Amino acid sequence: MQAGMPLRLGQASRFIATTVFHLRFSPSAYIPDNHQLTQPSAAGDRLRITFCWSASFYPQPINNFRRRSTTGLAIDFPTINVLGFVCYTIYTSAFLYSPVIRHQYAARHPLAEDPTVRFNDFAFALHAVVLSFITYTQFWPFIWGFKVSRHQKVSKPVAGLFWGSIVGVTIVIFIVLGQSPNNGYDPYSWAWIDVIYALSYVKLVITIVKYVPQAWVNYKRKSTYGWSIGQILFDLSGGVLSLAQLLLDSSFQDDWSGVTGNPIKFLLSNVTIFFDVIFVVQHYILYRDAEDDSGKDQNPSDRTPLLSVSDGQPGRS
Repeated sequence: MQAGMPLRLGQASRFIATTVFHLRFSPSAYIPDNHQLTQPSAAGDRLRITFCWSASFYPQPINNFRRRSTTGLAIDFPTINVLGFVCYTIYTSAFLYSPVIRHQYAARHPLAEDPTVRFNDFAFALHAVVLSFITYTQFWPFIWGFKVSRHQKVSKPVAGLFWGSIVGVTIVIFIVLGQSPNNGYDPYSWAWIDVIYALSYVKLVITIVKYVPQAWVNYKRKSTYGWSIGQILFDLSGGVLSLAQLLLDSSFQDDWSGVTGNPIKFLLSNVTIFFDVIFVVQHYILYRDAEDDSGKDQNPSDRTPLLSVSDGQPGRS
């Protein structure tokens, strides 16, 4: 199996490189010096990113369905993912369709009044909510009939993050209503755009945290079986393309406030790339020889989330 590792890693590298090259540098995606031609090309880039990231949500639920089991998938991941993408859906829809939010953004960024949030961001977020919820429901045996270990429970810290995020955003809403001279409509004081930014930071925190339990589960099991590498390869390709698109959008506007004014997208791309690389290393290098251990569902530590809180007694199978 040692000789097979370079081949498998090479296949992953070629998949990512080929996807990024053909989606980003195909003739239809080429961006010439004439700025009048950049908008259609940029729109094509956004569609390519949406395709990669949207496609990344299918391998995991399909994998669960084929195995009739959620073994290997940390339940913390889909649980917190639903909230994260609900926040991101509200965030993107507000920047696209809310006159109040768009006005407040323009007032705070006079050199680049048009937010860099695009329709592809909204479409991706809404699609992600649906697919994340479907994946989460696969942990409910009475719906799907899948094999789910009794040890696969949402950890207390993740549950705390879930409800704490909701409470935090609610607090920001009350601050806006209490501190703003005109109930949140003054863009230079506490405003409704700050509530939208609060949602974006909830999404950012969730994105950082949600990958950690899965990486830990892989480490404890010494296996990535059950965790779809297909979603990771699509996710990584989308992250690279998204980062490139955001930088290009801002450079064409000759103002980098497009990045500072849209921190969630910039940071999400970097966080996504970082964790996807970790999963690629786990799958193709560290645990490349691991076999299916779904029939060995006896060790609760293999399924204990990294962020779990002990209740004083060790778990039993």
